Amino acid sequence: MLLKQHLNMADREKPSEGLQLSQEWLEAADCRAELLQHLKDQVPQIFCLKKELSPLEEEELTHRRLLHPLECFLFGEDPQEGRQKLQQGSASSQLCGRVFKEGETVYSCRDCAIDPTCVLCMDCFQDSVHKNHRYKMHASSGGGFCDCGDVEAWKVGPCCSKHDLGAAAAMVTDEAVLEPELYERAEKLFRVLLRYVTDFLVWEENFELSAELQPRLKDNAYYCVLYNDEHHSYDHVIYTLQRSVNCDQAEAQTHTTLIDKEGRRAVKRGTLRSCQQAKESIRSNSEHISLQPLRVEILHATVMAHQSFALRLGSWFQKIIGYSVGFRQAFCQVALEPNADRDRPCLISRLMLHDARMYKGARKIVHELIFGSMLMDSDFKRLFAIEFTKHYKQLQKDFISDDHERSISITALSVQIFTVPTLARQLIEECNVIKVIVDTVLELLREHLDETNRFFFLGYNSDKFSRIQVIFHDLRYILISKPCVWTEELRGQFLEGFKIFLGFLKCMQGMEEVRRQLGQHIAVEPEWEAGFTLQIQLRHILAMFQDWCSSDDEIMLQAFKECHSTLIECNNQPFHKEATDFYMCKHILRARPYKVSQEPVSIHLPISRLLAGLYVLMWKTGVIDRLDNPECYDLIQLAEHPLRCVVLAAQVTAEMWRRNGLSLVSQVYYYQDVKCRDEMYDKDIIMLQIAASKMDPNHFLMLILLRFELFDYFNGNSLSKDQDELTQWNRLTEEMLFLLIAIFGERYVPGISHVTKEDVTMREVIHLLCIEPMAHSTLVKSLPENENHETGLEAVIAKVATFRKPGVSGHGLYEVKKERLMDFNPFFYHYSRSQRSKAEESQKKRRAQESNDKALRPPVPPAFSQSFSRIVQILCCDVFIHILRCILQRPAEDRSTHWTEAMIQRALHLIGQALVEEKTQLESGSVEDVTFDFSLKARIGSEHGKSLFLLLSKIKSLPSLEAQKDLIKWLLQMFEIVKCIREKSSPTVSVSMDTTKPEESSQDKEKAERKRKAEAAKLHRQKIMAQMSAMQKNFIESNKMLYENMPETGTQEEPVTSSESSAMEQRELRITFGPLRGPTPSEREVLTCILCQEEQEVLPLAPAMVLTACVQRSTVLTQCRGRIPANRADGTGTYPLFMPPDLAVGTHTGSCGHVMHATCWQKYFEAVQNTTRNRLHAELIVDLENGEYLCPLCKSLCNTVIPLIPLEPLIFNYENAEIIGQHLTLPRWIQVLAARIKGLKSVMQDNDVQMDGGSGSSGTTCLFGDGQPDFRSILAYGIQESRKFSDGIAEMLVVCATTVHRVGLKTAPNELCPRVPLMAWNTCAFTIQAIENILQEEDKPLFGSLQNRQIAGLKAIVQFAASQRLKSSQGVIQRHFADMMGVLLPVLSRKNTPSILDVDFFHLLVGLVLSIPSLYQEEGIDLQPSAVSSAFNNMYIFHLVTMAHILQVLLTSTDFPAAGDGEETEEARLAAELYTTVLLHTGRLVPDLSGGSVAQRVKAGIEPFLRSAALFFNCLTGVHPPEELFSAPVSSPGQMEALCSYLALPFNVFQLFQDYRDAVSPMLQRWCGSPSITKALQGKTQTIRYPRRRNRLIDLPEDYSALLNKASHFQCPKSTVDERKHPTLCLVCGAMLCSQSSCCLSQLDGEDVGACTAHAATCGAGVGMFLRIRECEIVLMASKTRGSTYPAPYLDDYGETDPHLGRGNPLHLCPERYKKLNQLWQQHCILEEIARSLEVVNVMFAFEWQLV
Repeated sequence: MLLKQHLNMADREKPSEGLQLSQEWLEAADCRAELLQHLKDQVPQIFCLKKELSPLEEEELTHRRLLHPLECFLFGEDPQEGRQKLQQGSASSQLCGRVFKEGETVYSCRDCAIDPTCVLCMDCFQDSVHKNHRYKMHASSGGGFCDCGDVEAWKVGPCCSKHDLGAAAAMVTDEAVLEPELYERAEKLFRVLLRYVTDFLVWEENFELSAELQPRLKDNAYYCVLYNDEHHSYDHVIYTLQRSVNCDQAEAQTHTTLIDKEGRRAVKRGTLRSCQQAKESIRSNSEHISLQPLRVEILHATVMAHQSFALRLGSWFQKIIGYSVGFRQAFCQVALEPNADRDRPCLISRLMLHDARMYKGARKIVHELIFGSMLMDSDFKRLFAIEFTKHYKQLQKDFISDDHERSISITALSVQIFTVPTLARQLIEECNVIKVIVDTVLELLREHLDETNRFFFLGYNSDKFSRIQVIFHDLRYILISKPCVWTEELRGQFLEGFKIFLGFLKCMQGMEEVRRQLGQHIAVEPEWEAGFTLQIQLRHILAMFQDWCSSDDEIMLQAFKECHSTLIECNNQPFHKEATDFYMCKHILRARPYKVSQEPVSIHLPISRLLAGLYVLMWKTGVIDRLDNPECYDLIQLAEHPLRCVVLAAQVTAEMWRRNGLSLVSQVYYYQDVKCRDEMYDKDIIMLQIAASKMDPNHFLMLILLRFELFDYFNGNSLSKDQDELTQWNRLTEEMLFLLIAIFGERYVPGISHVTKEDVTMREVIHLLCIEPMAHSTLVKSLPENENHETGLEAVIAKVATFRKPGVSGHGLYEVKKERLMDFNPFFYHYSRSQRSKAEESQKKRRAQESNDKALRPPVPPAFSQSFSRIVQILCCDVFIHILRCILQRPAEDRSTHWTEAMIQRALHLIGQALVEEKTQLESGSVEDVTFDFSLKARIGSEHGKSLFLLLSKIKSLPSLEAQKDLIKWLLQMFEIVKCIREKSSPTVSVSMDTTKPEESSQDKEKAERKRKAEAAKLHRQKIMAQMSAMQKNFIESNKMLYENMPETGTQEEPVTSSESSAMEQRELRITFGPLRGPTPSEREVLTCILCQEEQEVLPLAPAMVLTACVQRSTVLTQCRGRIPANRADGTGTYPLFMPPDLAVGTHTGSCGHVMHATCWQKYFEAVQNTTRNRLHAELIVDLENGEYLCPLCKSLCNTVIPLIPLEPLIFNYENAEIIGQHLTLPRWIQVLAARIKGLKSVMQDNDVQMDGGSGSSGTTCLFGDGQPDFRSILAYGIQESRKFSDGIAEMLVVCATTVHRVGLKTAPNELCPRVPLMAWNTCAFTIQAIENILQEEDKPLFGSLQNRQIAGLKAIVQFAASQRLKSSQGVIQRHFADMMGVLLPVLSRKNTPSILDVDFFHLLVGLVLSIPSLYQEEGIDLQPSAVSSAFNNMYIFHLVTMAHILQVLLTSTDFPAAGDGEETEEARLAAELYTTVLLHTGRLVPDLSGGSVAQRVKAGIEPFLRSAALFFNCLTGVHPPEELFSAPVSSPGQMEALCSYLALPFNVFQLFQDYRDAVSPMLQRWCGSPSITKALQGKTQTIRYPRRRNRLIDLPEDYSALLNKASHFQCPKSTVDERKHPTLCLVCGAMLCSQSSCCLSQLDGEDVGACTAHAATCGAGVGMFLRIRECEIVLMASKTRGSTYPAPYLDDYGETDPHLGRGNPLHLCPERYKKLNQLWQQHCILEEIARSLEVVNVMFAFEWQLV
């Protein structure tokens, strides 16, 4: 109240005080001094006081005493009036400028964004044209801002509809210019305040306050301030604080949380001495834990106060500059104006340069201020960019020595500056930003240069190195948009930057050279990751430099020359021997020897590869013609190092470098991997193709042989018999042949042949899909990305592949189109060895299925461009023929150690390539013009039997080359085709047709033979079937009597010819109770134990067999979700005796259906306990304390076992039943029952406390004491001895019942508790209701569609529940029966007996039916009702419960269906009569309602009850239900009649009230007269309507962005701080929760739990299903300690899920997957799913699920 008065006074004082002060400042001679004087006086009185003010008080004082006067000074009048004037004259901004928080979802349009860094916030995206384009979404790392309104960021649609309105006005800034006086005041005020803010944000511990702010009296009040760092963990800081400043753990945790969040925290206030002691203590304690002590400073209270206000001014500045463009411009002007002292930078530069020393809170304010001011104005953005670039090197150095994340570093602003195309070009022209960036990298990496001026990263700091890598992103940003127009200034500065970049590459050229290790294995693996990390970072930069160069001819020429001269200067791995002459096939090659296996070699050759790329581009663009003296560029010599690199990779593959360890293997892997190959392996192949196009083909091949160290081998000079050496030569020959295949065949490079980038991508995709069908994401990962992270896949995928949609699980797959298989090359150079093998196997298998030969022929390649056309001569030169002849001679001469099948396959492929090339050339030109003569040279030497052609013919029949037989056959055919074309003996087409004719005819013969065999087999099958049919008819005729007596009729289509009496008999056989009860079929059940594999028959007295089972609490059927307490089993209320109709929490028991001996299970469970206690991981899966284990067979989670009890053999005496039926009418049955219960009344009355759960003999004696004369008349209708069970079954009954009681009531195990049998009956009823719910949901037949495990589990649960009375005190059971019967028979009701509206009647039915046998117990004699007695008991109980349920439906119904036309039936008449009676009894007016409407409403309401009852009695009695319940869906017509027939009800259920009118009429009146019913009808209490609402998971939007939009507007209910949240949606009830956040922690059972865990306890009884929206994944929870993730039901257009939005494609709801999730929940399989996922994902340390 006092505070409120204080605030009201403040409001009254504010206007006059503020305006008066501002007037004084304006009139003062030194305005700045007056302002600072005011701050000096007021700030220490508000901030950092000894007794801290509340946040509200502090904010009020700050505004009244400080900010309001400042605003008055600014506006020169009342601020509110000034703001209104500004708003009238200004328009909204075109730029959005929303600064992203960490984790916020942002969108990028793949069609329209200039680059991937151009993003939109959620709101702008929803209102933009890009929503209908191809877009990506991802979570922001924080620090960026929305680019909506920035015309340079988007090709089309730069503004959303919201910001488009302000575009026109924002373009004309003149309209927004402030009045001169206002602008002057703003500049003056901003200058003073921004200087003030800067001074205190860059404050150092040893600084002194300026004279203007020095307090008159400096008191001895100091703060010990602790700063955040990334070296110490939370626990370290908490421990240090507890030890150093004497605070408890809770206070230390608060300090630590705020330090982490804000960056610093004052942990102690006191004298200078006490603060110094605390500082030393903190530093020494933290040094014990980490080598680096915590950063602690001691600041005077006045300084702390001014710093606090400086931060507050930062947010005030943002508010003020948001009022007007003029204010923003004034602020920018002040922030960027040069300092009077030229040696000192401007204010904004001071803040930037001190960024790394500032704490998080201050950085955040400064960054947001820059975003809101300079980056929102194009002119000032340019000036700021120049300042940023000027200090770039220093800022990066500071960032690298800093330990904070880049998202909170000033260097992260580079993306906002360097990605703007016009700004990037201006910075190149004015500041040469390329040079600045590369120089920065070089300076930071200088320490890693060796004596040869090349990088050597041994012992590098990985953290520092990862920070340096970020600088490459800035270089990529600068190059992201190449210029359309080049100016001379831009050319000059770009080339200078390019030279500096080449200098950097020069340090990489030949770095980290390796030498082959001989003798022993390398001792220490050399460092290699750093070099390849650099290569990966440079991959796009190199491509972008080449792209920039290709856009201007002058630049291209100069860049090529610079690159060439730099490469010439490199002296890495020089030759050490002079040139020598080498001879082969009468050709002489003069070359310098260099053995890769003996001398050093490097895999890093960026300049050589850049030169190759530039050379191809010069040919592509035609600039090569302008190159001066192209002969002086010795490209052959320049190809030397790339050739060595290729040889190195080949030798590593040949396992010659085994002793060099895994580091070299890894380097070769990455050299050819998709991440690096564009600028490494591919460029080396291009350089070799360039050399091949310039050299004599024979010399080129000789050089290849030399470097592969195979020259002597193919010259016949090496005749070693050493097996290892021969194997090595064979492997090298394979690799050498593979290289020749690549040089000749890999032409899909723009410039080398006339192909486009689209053709290149298409070919990559074809070859990937030839391995196997692939998902879209797999394809994307396997394709190289460009600088915009695009692969070009979408543009080509439809041309080369067909899409196969996913099912309920898995993902969509692309399959290559058949017509594209002709492009398949088995030796595609981007295949890894495993991929090549898979692709070959896959394609051979496919060809075999299509009845083709298995020859994988080389595809027809595109023609080389003119400059590279000489490469083809390699395959028809003398040395090539010689190499092939040598290779093919080896198998022909049976020298098995000198060849391998892989070698032969490659040689055959090369022959195929040569023949295809020759055929192509011959077909496209005249024979005389074709110089490619491979086929002619291949036939030379035929007379000596050494020609290639004859060698091919010879090896064709070799058994060892059976796999290549088809390929050789095709090659020989190709020789004939080429020969025919050359001789022009017949047209090409006819020749090719002739040559393929034998093949086709043989194929036709094979097809004809297969067809003949198939026809023969079909005839044989028909003959056998006819014989079987005849035998079957004969058998039926012979056994006609047997077939007539079968309980089931024939098919529905056949007329039923049986007599009326037999039809009646059949119908009677399908009734589950009453005098016409059907028989229980005697089925002998023999089961196999899954553990010992022994068979055993299930018998009552045999050793127990058990079913695995899982008992769990459930709210799947609840009608009051979210309003239930976490635990209802507190002993209060009527539960579990009466289940409330809202089914708030039930107990479900499910089983996987696997059977074991009880003894086997006990041994297994003990073994699991013993082994699991020693396994850390297993503790996460099963809770041993609660008896959990995994099913030995299917690994389902279980926590108990259900004993298998066979159905009781039944001898039903129909004559006896008829006689009893005449005497035992419903009134008589009620009298007999009441008399029996009345005899127990003396014991039961006034005994409302829990009964002793003893054995029951003493209880029995007192129960059956003095009674009425007809006390035992109930026994006269038939008794029999109770069933006896073996000890094993009896023990398992107790085990199961105890688990159900413990889990269902969340209580301690107590087998003597009187509620044990109640919980057994309840779980039986609830499980049946859950199954009925599933069948209704899926519209399946009631009996015919249940799985075997469901049937087995259901039967076992019902028999277990029925047997509970035998293991409990009979007195307890009798009392429960009497209490339950009191609901139906008012004469038996007690004070706390609920009304018929407060009970679930199916639970009541199960309890009554299973407990009534206890009334037959006599003194010391175990009796139970006979089959006939049970039939009548069950019938009358069921009829009574059904009538009560009908009344329950009528009383709660308000929405009756419209009446149909037609005559009123008897059913409608009785329904109307009953409804009228009920209305009269309840004192309500009779409405004008037809009986048909009432009947329809009632039948719909009671149908779920009847279906559940049918399932229950079927499992209890074993009587077969009618056929309609087996085959027809639950919603089909005739179901109600079938149910009534099976349950001994009249088809007109209202007939019951007529049949039992005398007995029911008084009960009806008593039921309706209950006070609780009166309250319910008056609307004072809530009632449940029937049929109950069927629960499903909530409806989800089709488009996932709608969910993201919902999450972006989510506000945590318990936190106002704008920080990253994890919005999580409960799929059961739709609640949005704040997950994994300290703000929403709550207490559950004395433990801190997260929002989801707490919600699951009330919403799902501990079980929950949540969708984490920003992560796009489902979280399944089963308890506080157990949970797992599950794929979200959202798929992209390629049929794939996207966890954590990693790919960012648009996502859409998959109904089938969501239906599966719904089934998972409804079928109570969440626990099972969690256990299985934990079993698969072997985590060593538990995730703290309770904090989710």
